[in-house]
Amino acid sequence: MNFHLCAVTLDEASVVTRSPAIEQEREVAILDLLDANSFRLEGSDGGPYELKLGIEEGRLVFDIRRAGAPHGRVALAMAPMRAVIRDYWTVCENFYKAIRTATPQHVESLDAGRRALHDEGAHALRSRLEGKIETDFDTARRLFTLICVLQLRL
Repeated sequence: MNFHLCAVTLDEASVVTRSPAIEQEREVAILDLLDANSFRLEGSDGGPYELKLGIEEGRLVFDIRRAGAPHGRVALAMAPMRAVIRDYWTVCENFYKAIRTATPQHVESLDAGRRALHDEGAHALRSRLEGKIETDFDTARRLFTLICVLQLRL
């Protein structure tokens, strides 16, 4: 069987109004995920899987379906990831502002910091999912982007 995602959505009840830049981040992350990903629910005989990410009672919820039918559900406390999410969005805000006015060196520095925090978030997510959901690094990185969108409070 295939161990990959064939559909990804965000629980819109969990999401606040997003700016165009954030909406673009969400769209790109989903398109990249659907283009190439590795996703395996522990104990499952395979997919392809449909994933709906949401926040319920302060927990990140992976609602996993197969052919529209419930297949699994994983809930994680958000507290361990909040600091890296907050830092990631702070650097992103500064990066987007700097693009308009800062020197190329400053923009490159902020972009390097943004990528490093993104990688840190992906590693943290993979660690939190251990024993529940197995992903490759690129899939975890894109999922981290979507988790950040869910946590964004404007």
